[in-house]
Amino acid sequence: MRVELTSMIGRLGLAVERKSATADGLDGLDGLDGGEKDDQALRDSLRVSLSELGKARSAAAQKNQDIDESGLPDLIKDLLKRIRALKEQIEAKKEELNAVMSDPSLDPEAKRLKIEILQGELASLQGALSSAHATLLKVLPKLGLTDQQMQEVSSLLMK
Repeated sequence: MRVELTSMIGRLGLAVERKSATADGLDGLDGLDGGEKDDQALRDSLRVSLSELGKARSAAAQKNQDIDESGLPDLIKDLLKRIRALKEQIEAKKEELNAVMSDPSLDPEAKRLKIEILQGELASLQGALSSAHATLLKVLPKLGLTDQQMQEVSSLLMK
């Protein structure tokens, strides 16, 4: 992830300038002493917005909140998240494949090529899912999980 440091520093500098410039103009606010005025002016002058990638990551974190809150080891949590992500990608690829198969506007050769490509991608994703399941089955006995933790793993896999 790349962070534009100069942009952030510039915005912070602008916020500080606004704070000092508005500090004198806030003397007329009732009920606020100098420190509260400064804090309020600073809050009013700062604004943070998330990029689309940030919003997507936030949504993904919310989706996996049940996994994060479980009392399972981190290795199991990571595998469960990977399995969920692969299942979602497989479903999306299946939908894309069905859309191409039912698209009458494509010429037969282009349709055949797209179907072959999508089937290859789908097979690759299914192979990755099988590998993730195999890895999970391999590490579960080694971690010595309790029966309750094993049930939790099973329930999280079903979601």
